[in-house]
Amino acid sequence: MSVNADRKEVMKDIILRLHEGMSVQTAKERFEKEIGNITSSEIAEIEQSLMDDGLSPDEIKKFCNVHTLLFESALTKASSDETSESHPVYLFKLENREIEKLVDEIKKVIENGKDDSTVFRSEISDLLKKLSGITIHYERKEQLLFPYLEKQGFMGPSKVMWGKDNEIRDLLKQAKEGMESVHEPDDIGKYVEASLNPLLEEVSGMIFKEENILFPTAIEKLGAGDWLEILRESDEVGYVFIEKKEQTEELVGKLASSLTEETIFLNGEVRFPSGNLNLDELTFLFNTLPVDLTYVDRDDTVRYFNKGDERIFTRTRSVIGRKVQNCHPPQSIDVVEKILTSIKEGKKDSYSFWLELGRRFIHIRFFAVRDEKGKYLGTVEVAQDVTEIRKLEGEKRLLDEKD
Repeated sequence: MSVNADRKEVMKDIILRLHEGMSVQTAKERFEKEIGNITSSEIAEIEQSLMDDGLSPDEIKKFCNVHTLLFESALTKASSDETSESHPVYLFKLENREIEKLVDEIKKVIENGKDDSTVFRSEISDLLKKLSGITIHYERKEQLLFPYLEKQGFMGPSKVMWGKDNEIRDLLKQAKEGMESVHEPDDIGKYVEASLNPLLEEVSGMIFKEENILFPTAIEKLGAGDWLEILRESDEVGYVFIEKKEQTEELVGKLASSLTEETIFLNGEVRFPSGNLNLDELTFLFNTLPVDLTYVDRDDTVRYFNKGDERIFTRTRSVIGRKVQNCHPPQSIDVVEKILTSIKEGKKDSYSFWLELGRRFIHIRFFAVRDEKGKYLGTVEVAQDVTEIRKLEGEKRLLDEKD
């Protein structure tokens, strides 16, 4: 069914008026009054109609706020389980249903496998391996839902629930390791009591906490724009146990292509898609990195190097503006040219070398720098003293007295 022509004209007019300076609030009021609810497929049809009428895709894509309004109907603030299939909470709950199925399967093995330790170990090991996917569910919650709640001044989940998530991770690890103690049927009961029951109890308890405390609170406190960003960034963390609905795939795809994420300089800050830094912070951040950085642009001209306290290779300002080929001895020029040509042509994205300087072991890497379309912008050289890193063994997770 074709989108109503009047709705298309209203949407087109809203975009044009925004371009002329109309406030976002006025646009929102017009959108809600004159268009109302709209599906993602209708949005696609409207935008295609606008492009067919001569409005360029770039002109449409400029207006992030317009797209927030467009997708607001697909990500409305729901107050019950009747959420859109594209809503992050709906997807979290779908995963919970699958987690519950795994918990039930483990309980069935516990009930039916008390007499054969070999079968018990095999079946429980497989189910625990599957259940390990729960860490992706928790990570998406911790890395996306918690930060947006914190922005609303709601710190409880990240202070309390994250700790409970980690307890479950530890219990899951202990349950896997505890399987080594199950050799005879008599070992099964002890293992279940010590390892499996605590794990299953905490996993089920977390589902209850999420669905009766966390999700309702999030729905109450977060706006459609927040859910929009959570949905868009969820693909980076990933999903587990479920496949996203086709509608969600379409929505995420459109968000990725519609929302501009340009790096700009505004009010003394460099505003990246992933955060903002003022010039001092940016300068000292690069200088604090424990590596030597040297950047060569697409024309092979040295444009930048950082100035750490313990640089491996000497760099002076006289190198800026110099062709990189002239920065190397004649016998090395052929190698430099081969590296740059290969990177420029897209045959390789990186090269690695290592050498010994006295007692130091130096790792040198060259990386292609490309834009989002794959266009070559330059090459960055990264040199690092990895002498001490090569000596590391085991794990160190906490500070000790020497730190």
